[in-house]
This record gives sequence, C-alpha cells and structure tokens, in this order.
Amino acid sequence: MVCLVSRSGRQMQRYNSTGGRQVVGCIPYRYKTDIDGNMSNELEVLVVSSQKGQALMFPKGGWELDESLEEAACRESLEEAGVIGIVEHELGEWSFISKRYGTYYEGHMFPLLVKEQLDIWAEKNLRTRIWMNVVEAREVCQHWWMKEALDILIDRLTPQQKNNI
Repeated sequence: MVCLVSRSGRQMQRYNSTGGRQVVGCIPYRYKTDIDGNMSNELEVLVVSSQKGQALMFPKGGWELDESLEEAACRESLEEAGVIGIVEHELGEWSFISKRYGTYYEGHMFPLLVKEQLDIWAEKNLRTRIWMNVVEAREVCQHWWMKEALDILIDRLTPQQKNNI
C-alpha cells in the first residue's frame, strides 16, 4: 500500500543546534534497459521540477521528528517523484543558504536505487519528473550541493560503469 498524500506543515520539522532546518534528499537512479529489457551499464537519474516553477533538482524535503534520515529520504522520493527503491549509504551532509529564507539549512543526500516507478503519486499534479543521464542532470540541477552529491555517487561507481555515463 502506498500513501498518496504528502506531509505538509512544519510542526514535526527537525532543526539543528543553530536553528537551521534539516532537509533530506535522494538521487533516484537506475540502469538503462534496451528494447528487449536487457539492463545496460548506462546510469540514469531522476530529477523533479520545483513546486513553484520549472527549476529542476533531486527530490528533497524536511526531515521530521518521527523518522530516520533514510525514512525521510524514502518518503521524499515517493511524495515528489513517485519512486520506490533501496536507500543506500549517505552521500554526505551540506550546509547551504536557503534562497527563499536566507538562513542556513543542513542537507543530507542519499542514493536511491529505484525498484518501482508509480503512475500515480502524491505530487504528480505539482511536479514533473524526468529521467536523464548524469551529465544532463548535473547541468540542469539548480543546487550546487546536490551536484556535489551526484559527483560523489558517480565516484562510488566502478570504473567500467563510469565509462558508460
């Protein structure tokens, strides 16, 4: 069973010791398949549009009091991108200034190996999702810290996989 309603509000939001909001995101990825369904080594990542515009980024949102970092990463990927998968080892933690509020936020990023893509999800009518190669994703992603997370994910891949990006 999948929940088709996004969490909203900041009542359950986590903040760090300096008052900065803590957010968690995922880089959903998969390996491209050919017409016959054979998996290749070519990596694709999923980006989503922002709620209020056409800026592209990886799914992310607030880390809430009743969940682990990994649970928050799964929830955000499901709510914003409609994908379910395996959350892998954290890519890192970044401190960045919120463009909207001008305050420092703390961002955590995880890779998510996508196992299922839903046709209907909570924010389907608010966002567009687009699969693309990592070069394209790095170019269009609006956040420097998400680009760094993508670079770390690529560095984790084997040399053979890197050649097929």
